[in-house]
Amino acid sequence: MSYSYDEVFAATAALDKYRGGFDGEIGSALAVVGLSAARTAKEARIRDDMIRVAHQAGASIRQLAEASGLGRKTVTAIISSEGATPD
Repeated sequence: MSYSYDEVFAATAALDKYRGGFDGEIGSALAVVGLSAARTAKEARIRDDMIRVAHQAGASIRQLAEASGLGRKTVTAIISSEGATPD
């Protein structure tokens, strides 16, 4: 597997951003927490987009709530927030 300079630079920049100037175990833990939070936020945006697509295709709020593990009120709020755009 090979990586471009830009990919390595972006990864290093992300680690440095979340590390917050701490070295060792604290810096590593902060980097993992920050990267995990960023990944979780991205996955939530993708999930929300797919909820909207499924609803537009005819899925019911009940079906979407069961499939996503979210409450019906949360699913309704996601469907209502049409302006969200993916990264």
